[in-house]
This record gives sequence, C-alpha cells and structure tokens, in this order.
Amino acid sequence: MSEFKTPFSPKPDQKENLPLVPLRDVVVFPYTMVPFVVGRKSSLLAVERALEGGKRLFLSLQRDAKVDNPTADDIHSVGTIANIIQSLKLPNGNIKVLVEGLARARVVEITDTDGYMNAVLQIIDQKVETTPEIEAKMSRAVSLFEKYVKLSPNLPYETMISTVRVSDPGRLTDTVSAHLQISAEDKQNLLENENVEDRLKAIMDLMENETEKLKVDRRIQNRVRKQMEKAQKEYYLSEKMKAIQQEMGRKDDRSNEVEEFKTKIDKAQMPKDAKEKATQELKRLEVMPPVSAEATVSRNYLEWLIAVPWTKKTRELRDIDNAERILNEDHFGLEKIKERILEFLAVRRLVKEMRGSILCFVGPPGVGKTSLAKSIARATGRKFVRLSLGGVRDEAEIRGHRRTYIGAFPGQIIQMMRKAGSRNPVFLLDEVDKMSMDFRGDPSSALLEVLDPEQNHSFLDHYLDTEFDLSSVMFIATANVIHTIPPALKDRMEVLRLAGYTLNEKINIAEKFLVKKQLKAHGLKLEHLSFAEESLAGIIELYTREAGVRNLERELASLCRKVARKYVKEDKAFKSVVLTPEMLTDFLGVPRYRKPESEKKNEVGIATGLAWTEVGGEILTTEASLVRGKGTLTLTGKLGDVMQESAQAALTFVRSRVADFGIDPLFHRKYDVHIHVPEGAIPKDGPSAGITMATTLTSLLTRIPVRHDVAMTGEITLRGKVLPIGGVKEKVLAAHRVGIKTIILPRENEKDLTEIPQEIQKQLEFHLVETMDEVLKIALEREIPPPSTLKEGYDKGIDKDISDSSVAH
Repeated sequence: MSEFKTPFSPKPDQKENLPLVPLRDVVVFPYTMVPFVVGRKSSLLAVERALEGGKRLFLSLQRDAKVDNPTADDIHSVGTIANIIQSLKLPNGNIKVLVEGLARARVVEITDTDGYMNAVLQIIDQKVETTPEIEAKMSRAVSLFEKYVKLSPNLPYETMISTVRVSDPGRLTDTVSAHLQISAEDKQNLLENENVEDRLKAIMDLMENETEKLKVDRRIQNRVRKQMEKAQKEYYLSEKMKAIQQEMGRKDDRSNEVEEFKTKIDKAQMPKDAKEKATQELKRLEVMPPVSAEATVSRNYLEWLIAVPWTKKTRELRDIDNAERILNEDHFGLEKIKERILEFLAVRRLVKEMRGSILCFVGPPGVGKTSLAKSIARATGRKFVRLSLGGVRDEAEIRGHRRTYIGAFPGQIIQMMRKAGSRNPVFLLDEVDKMSMDFRGDPSSALLEVLDPEQNHSFLDHYLDTEFDLSSVMFIATANVIHTIPPALKDRMEVLRLAGYTLNEKINIAEKFLVKKQLKAHGLKLEHLSFAEESLAGIIELYTREAGVRNLERELASLCRKVARKYVKEDKAFKSVVLTPEMLTDFLGVPRYRKPESEKKNEVGIATGLAWTEVGGEILTTEASLVRGKGTLTLTGKLGDVMQESAQAALTFVRSRVADFGIDPLFHRKYDVHIHVPEGAIPKDGPSAGITMATTLTSLLTRIPVRHDVAMTGEITLRGKVLPIGGVKEKVLAAHRVGIKTIILPRENEKDLTEIPQEIQKQLEFHLVETMDEVLKIALEREIPPPSTLKEGYDKGIDKDISDSSVAH
C-alpha cells in the first residue's frame, strides 16, 4: 500500500455513476494505494470500461469470498471510489491494476450493463472539525501505531511513520486502518464507520490488542529461535564430529553404542518379557538426542537390564565330605547348624531343581552367624553377598524406585544380585530383626515376596519393571532376637538358634582361630606369645561376659599390641612371653567381672536359680527374709512384672500348703516377707524363677537350709505344678561354669538336653520334675517333717532365726 497522491474534492451530495468491481478479502481505504489482480469476466469488463472513461471505478468487498458470480445482494453497500494508476494485461488474460482510494461512497443502485455491474453512488462526506480532544486521540493513535510497526515484521518503520504524519483525523484513521493486519470484516467495519472520532477509538482498541498479540508472538519466536539455535549448534557440532571421525577412519560413536547394546541384549539371554522391554527402550534411545537427560535415563535402564544375571549360575559343589571339612575348618561347635547344611547339600545331590532354602540364624552377638553364612557359600561353591537391613525403613530399598523419579535405582535385592553376577548366590540378610517402618512403607512386608518360595520366582522390582527369578538363591537371615520379626516374615523362614559357646568351646575357638588370627594381624609369631594353661579361661571369665567371642578377640588383640610394643622396644633382648593367669592383671588391667560362684554352704532362705540373658546364661541367687509386720510382700532387685507375679504365685503356693509343711497358718499376718535378687542394677524378668522363689520361701518358713550345690529353673503354678521354660542350654552351661553339679529342670524340657554337649552332660546330674514336692525333696537339705511333729513355740523359733540372721548380716 502506497501514499495517496491524487487530489479529489467531491461536492456535497454529489452522485457518481461508476463501474463496480467486487473484491475478495481486500478492503481499499481512501488515501491508500492497493495493487490487485482482476480475473473474473464481469470485473475485467468493468476495468476496461473504467480505463476508457476517466479511469475511476467503485471497489466494494464481497460478503462471501467463495461466491464466483456475485449479485447486488452479495456486495457490501459501502465501498471506495478509486482511481486506476496503472494497469497491466497478463498473458493469461487477467489484468493487474494499481488503484488509489479517493473517497467513501454508498451504493444507491446497481445495474447490470453489458456484462458488468454499474453502480450509482452517494459520496460520503467525512470532513470533521479538529478539536483538542481529537488531537489528543490522534497523538495517542500515532504512538500506538509506532509501537505496532516496531513489533510487526512486515511493515517498514520509516515508510509507515511518514504516512501517518498528517493533520486530518479522517485520513489518519484510513491510513492506519489500511496497514493493520486484521481480518477483512474488521476493515469493512472501519470503512463503514462514518464517525471519525468513533473510528479513532476503534483503531486504538484494535492496535492495543494487536500489539499484545505481536509481543506474545515475539516472545515465542525468541524462545523458539534460541532452541533452534541450540539444536542447530548441537547438530552442527555432531555432524562435524562425525566428519572428523570418518576422516580419521573411525566409526560413529552413536551407531557404535546402539550396535553394542544390541549385541549385549542378545548375549544377556533375557526372558521374553525383559528382552521386549530392552528392545523397545533401545528403539527409543536411537531417536533421542545423545546428550539429553532422557537418553541418560534410558541408557542406565538398559545397562541394568543387561548387567543383571538372568541365566548365569555358578557351579555348585555337592561334595558332602568337602563341605563338612570346610565347615569344621571355619567354625568350632555349632553341630546342629552344620548338620542342617549337610542335609541341604545331600538333598541337592538327589534333586537337581530344588527351590532355594531360607534359613534364619538367631543368636546373641559374636557367635558367628555372619561368618557361618560365608562358610556355607565357600562349602557350596556359591558366590556370597551381604545386605545389612539394620535401620532400613523405606520399602523402596527392597523393591527399588520407579523410573519416573529422578535418580531412580533398582532395590538392594537386584543391586546385590548384579554384584554377585550369579543367580544362585548365598544371600545374607543381616540384622533382619532391626528393620523399622515409617510413612515411606514397611520393608519387612516387601521382604515377604523375596523370602516366599512360592512367589520369589517372579520377584518384581519397580525399576526393572519386569519379573526376576530368585528361586535359586539361598537366603540366610540373621537376628539377635526373634520376637521383633513380624510373624508373617518369621513364618517364611526356618529358624535355627545359635546358643552361646561353652567355656571349653571358647577356649578351643581361641586356640584354633583367634590367637593365630591376632598374632598374624599384629606381625607376631607363635614363638613371641603363648598362653599357659588356664590363662585363656581367665581372660574369658574375668574380662569378657558374652555368649560369643567378639570381646574375647578384642582382649587378645590388646594382648598382642602390648607384646608387639615390648618386642619392638627390646629388639634382640626380647624374650618370648608365656602368659600365665597371674600376669593377666599386668597386661589387661583389673578384671572387669568377678568369677561367678555358687554359695559355699547350705543356708536357710537362699536358693540358686538359673537365668537366660542375650549374652548367655547366668546363675541367679534368690534371698528371702522375714521381719515382724503385717504380711507385706516386698520384692527388690529390679524385677520385671512377670517375675513379680511369679513371686506372688510362689507365696500363694506356700500359703496353700502351710498344713503340709508345718508352717504357722497365720504367718502372713505376723511377718513381712522380703524377697531380693542380688545385682539390683540389672533388670530381670521372666517366669522361670518361680520354683526358685517357692523353694526359698519354703526354706525360710520351715527353717530347713537349701543345698548350695543345686541350681533350678522352672515356672510354678498355684497348684505347685512345674511348667517348661526356654534357654535350657544357656542355663545349664552357666551352672556348669560355676561348679554346680545338680540341676533341677521341668520334665517337659527333657527334649532340650540333646542340645547340651555330651562331655558336660556326663559331669552333671539332672533331675526332671513335674511338681514342687519333687523340687523340695531334692533342693532342701532334709525332708520337711510331717505336720504332727510341729512343736510348740513356732513363733519363738522364727524370732530366733530372725535374730540370728540379723546378727549374721
């Protein structure tokens, strides 16, 4: 569109009779020049008629651009009278014309003349008086148009600004309207608007809207351009690298990577489902930009799928004799555990495809649970992996994270299987009793699938998102206590208990394993340090108190450090150290524990019980005293609720048998009973001290001493029945350790005696009882006299005993 040049000053109410050319999607405004091509026959005749006479014609917009032969009703009634500046006949018969708008005009009548339309027109006068308000609007319109032109990529700024520097408001509105990139309908509305002030407001509104659109377009284009520039730069550099590599005779890294992945996927021997996922992911990787974040995620996923041992197995050793030799080399004792492992290997020789076994070793710290699992791996020729579950509280640690999360990884189960590089390792789940749970999930519930032989052949890790077979894995769990393991998880495992070692076993372990290990670790030899008889026993009894041998190993390490220092200091003058029990204090300091001992003589109101602790068995001396009072029962020694209830049950039993035992029936109203279990700072609980307390009370009230060489354990009922208890092996070992020869156990615990080493059983005398009467016959120094022999002066006798006891204490 060009600047208006031809002057045109129509008279008021002047009518014109001009050829009419209907236009499609083009609106011509006064004061503007517009080129267009005329092709329809009627329009060509109209142009030719105009060229013959005056070169003026009437241009008006069609209502519907799709209509090829418009009638009067298809043409807008308001249009523009235009002057033909140039015309050019084209080879195809069309005419290209350049017209200049002169004035608005309204159609009065349209007639069809010789094949073209002729229009009688009423010229619209648009002169307006310029006021300050209109001038302000014009200034605002010019300012908006400048912004619009700056943002518009298709309008030359200098040319456009020069066209709007006019003083006539009507001309300004028409010039701006002609250059706005708006629809033909919007332009027609502006053309039909005869009020100049309204037109000014309308074009300002349109320019504000169009300016905002252009700003948004520019922001989008800038963003797209930056992205395109980055992509083009990457593409350019990538292509340049390819060209350089080809020039140097190297292949494309990208194609190399894809081919390498294809080869690895074929070699991995994945199941059908996993291979489909890997192939699909590889296709996605091929079309991704190499340096994009998604490509890294896909690459990691493919590497994990390839690295997992889908079919790789280590050859299993099934030689039972060799396995037994390895187990005996690595561990002393633990016969029941070794027997179970050898049974497993025997079955493996007979059954080729056997489901994985799930064992759970339960025992105190330091008894060799973890090292035993390593020995099993060595004996069976399997790989060994260990997963510590202590403190694990997130279910994703077991099952992994889904790949939608940033930095997602498979769970520890799959990670350990990759580390093993075999689908049939010995998999140690260490400290399974120390898992916890929080809002992120319960890992013990996630382990149910892992440890269930019916389900673990199709274990689903969230990251891999495909099933993995764990049925060939030999799972071994370890725990210190079993009551913290959820019942459902416990049900899936075969529990094997590892009790504490006996003194003889600890001495053997020290001589065969620990001493040699520590000497080697500290650069010493057997000729530098040796142990005299009883010195190892002294270290075990006076410096360690544990079921295992961990602290014993620390004490031996301390001894070796001191000998190593002496050896370095004295050099050639060094003499071999033969450690005797008397030298222990010099090397290890004052003994940390006193040697547990039984009572030296038979006494009234004192009995020896047996207790189980997490570090092994202990003897538990129980004392009772009578004082004048009103029958109050006092219990001291930091006793738990169950143990306090056992004391009450024991007292009720004695009261129910006062007639049989020759005891004053009213003693509970005259005397207070005080039961105390020494070492009061150590918490004690459990029902197994019931018969010990009943024996102590019976001895106190009948004034018959209890044998000091007898130890007992068992739960008591109100009727005097003796019920079974746990921890028999540990308790018997504790009694043997202090030199007690006679032990009273519940009859139902007879089955537990098989766990006690034969050499210890031979040194002890076991009494299996069902009632308290049997206990009292064995434990008391003499039998309780029949009630008929009860002498007068019972109270005086009790008072004398109380007085003697007070003097003694």
